[in-house]
Amino acid sequence: MKMHLIWFPLVVISVLASCQSNNTQVVNLYTDRHYDTDQVLFDQFTAATGIEVNVLKLEADPLLVRLQTEGDLTPADAVFLTDAGRLGKAKSLDLLQPTTSSYIDQVVDPLYQDDDQHWVALTKRARVFVYHPDRIQPEDLSTYEALIDAEMKGRVVTRSSSNVYNQSLVAAMIAEHGLETTRSFTEGLVENFAIRDSLSGSTSPSGNDRDQAKAVYAGIGDVAIMNTYYLGRLLFSPDPLERSVAETLEVFFPNQSTYGTHINVSGIGITKHTRRKANAIALVEFLLSLEAQDAFASANFEYPIHRQATIHPLLTSWGTFIEQDVALSKLYTYADDAFQLMIESGWN
Repeated sequence: MKMHLIWFPLVVISVLASCQSNNTQVVNLYTDRHYDTDQVLFDQFTAATGIEVNVLKLEADPLLVRLQTEGDLTPADAVFLTDAGRLGKAKSLDLLQPTTSSYIDQVVDPLYQDDDQHWVALTKRARVFVYHPDRIQPEDLSTYEALIDAEMKGRVVTRSSSNVYNQSLVAAMIAEHGLETTRSFTEGLVENFAIRDSLSGSTSPSGNDRDQAKAVYAGIGDVAIMNTYYLGRLLFSPDPLERSVAETLEVFFPNQSTYGTHINVSGIGITKHTRRKANAIALVEFLLSLEAQDAFASANFEYPIHRQATIHPLLTSWGTFIEQDVALSKLYTYADDAFQLMIESGWN
């Protein structure tokens, strides 16, 4: 019986969980990801194993609230989230369980696993600078911290403080520098935001990462803080304007002479109350196969996690880079402080 995962009341969830308890050929996945590549991989997993993947897509915070509310009645077997901080939150809420797998340990560096094995990364991305080479030179760029210098006044664009990628970037800076030094950074960065609306003089961030690249292309700003894979998606977009944006702009990896470029991951954990743990582990191991890792890299321009996976040629064209040496599990530890700091600094 295929379950359609929508906002059912708990009594219905209980009935569905009971109905599926005897059906071992399913795995129920909650995720905040929205990429076509993922569904293709789930279909391939089903074809290879006979295990059907039922997918519920929600934004991360409502998803975690739902898991909490469902408790031990949840039909969810695994959770696939786009941010290490949110994975850490799921762990802290006691929604996940430790999972051991000799295959995972063989192919995934410990850096990309939770310290207590409550989750493992499946893909990786770097939060970089994307700049217009006619208006700024790579030698003018260096570190995240240097974006608050006077020379960068009115030249920086990025997403809002509600964006989890920026929250995790600031959380990682708190881990590096402490709260007050990071406060100086967030306050200075806000001062250097580009003007988005010439009539009102507003510097309030807006849009997603692709919109930040478009803002640089349009001359609103000169440098954007954004994730690498968005530039890849622009370059292979059916929209000629988006392709032109990606072909024009350049990538810079910040902090290569200090602590390294900030990275984040999409990762997966097995729920505490799963009734199909073996199926969930099988799905995780499949998504860490070389074939699946190559698919993530080729279709979505994410850095793979498997030690031997192939990096997409576009990503290799940008060069190698030193990664920030902050345990990904720490991002949740500082997440609330990071968001509060951003709001207090006027980062809308």
